[in-house]
Amino acid sequence: MSAIDKSQYEEIVIESADGERTVDISAGAIAIDYYEDVLSPTITCKITVVNTGNVIEGADGKLTSIYNGLPLRGGERVSLKVKGNCNHNPGLDFLDNPLIVGSITNVLSSTEFETFTLNLVSREAITNETARVPKRYPSSLKISESVKKIIEEYLQTNKKLFIDETQNKYAFMGNLRKPFTILTWLASKSVPVSKSNDATAGFFFFETQRGYNYNSIDGLISSDVFPEKYVYSEVRVDKAPDEDFKILKYTTNRNQNLLESLQRGAFCSNRTFFNPLDFSYTNPQKGLFKLADYKGKAETMGKEIVLPKISDNSGKTLGDLPTRNITGVLDIGTLERGVSIDKNADPAKIQSQSMMRYNTIFTQTVSMTVASNTALHAGDVIECQFPRIDITEKKTTDSEQTGLYMIKELCHHFDSTGSYTALVLIKDTFGQK
Repeated sequence: MSAIDKSQYEEIVIESADGERTVDISAGAIAIDYYEDVLSPTITCKITVVNTGNVIEGADGKLTSIYNGLPLRGGERVSLKVKGNCNHNPGLDFLDNPLIVGSITNVLSSTEFETFTLNLVSREAITNETARVPKRYPSSLKISESVKKIIEEYLQTNKKLFIDETQNKYAFMGNLRKPFTILTWLASKSVPVSKSNDATAGFFFFETQRGYNYNSIDGLISSDVFPEKYVYSEVRVDKAPDEDFKILKYTTNRNQNLLESLQRGAFCSNRTFFNPLDFSYTNPQKGLFKLADYKGKAETMGKEIVLPKISDNSGKTLGDLPTRNITGVLDIGTLERGVSIDKNADPAKIQSQSMMRYNTIFTQTVSMTVASNTALHAGDVIECQFPRIDITEKKTTDSEQTGLYMIKELCHHFDSTGSYTALVLIKDTFGQK
């Protein structure tokens, strides 16, 4: 079978909120959409269901529809398994970790049938709404250690954890915030361990089918590239082995918004901070931050960024003069015993690094559709090959657009006509690495 062929729903079982009733809706599921995103701490899934009633026994002992017979009111567990349609397409498996019905939408009923959409989330998304983090985490803990403790203690998950070690420690108060709120907040303050002490800050906290991920942007970029290359071609040969890795269609949604990057200080910024311990200010002359200072230190998916000159007669580029002034208050200690005068995660360095990293990683955004590939996950790096636009019969490769891309988000779609994977890809630079 080809990866684009329709997939088999091995099991889609809904268990009532009280755990006393179950119903298999695999025969009535007409479409499944499964989502992952590096900016989302939880996976989501949508299942569109059609049924003609006579499915489940109601309170009066007669067979009735699922919506009112189960009944569906939110909070139900859904065990889901979609069988992969070829060797390299493993499918979806949520039998050991069932998803939870967050809401039911698009409910249409008649005397003969009903349709509705189940909006599913992972169990930890529900737990997150009922949990609060009250504790203080001391400066003796690395951020990655605090992250692991919060996930295990407050989300109480049995899923695998993929946590990149951080080199910096950080003391903070939970302040009764939700676990997801704290974990995404800590991501911007985290600096990965690297061979050089001067690493670039910036992490993503997200969930995939594999488990929970707390990964640095540099770590994701430098990870192993997906073994198969995706190639765009206007010629299609049905059932050919390489058709499973053809780009069916693609669009470039974003290509370097220069003004926006300048406004956010992505290339150069000036930083001034107030010290509440001695009421002093940091030296503005020493607060200059340049993207060029991290040339060769930050991992990239393409060539180094070349910025244009400020004017024809100037030797300076847009990365030499600050386009944003950043001010703030230094964090000095966090209720430690004794008097602490150490900076708690130096914002003059870490904040500027993470700001630069989060801005540059979205330099390019490409949307594309491929044949179903459930082996792909958010955060993976894939290689894409695009043809050069010219009038020659034999097309050559576009050296600027071809290269490595990171999967920001994906959607695995299954219906009666076939199986597809929609990807949103991001890239921090242009060309091939």
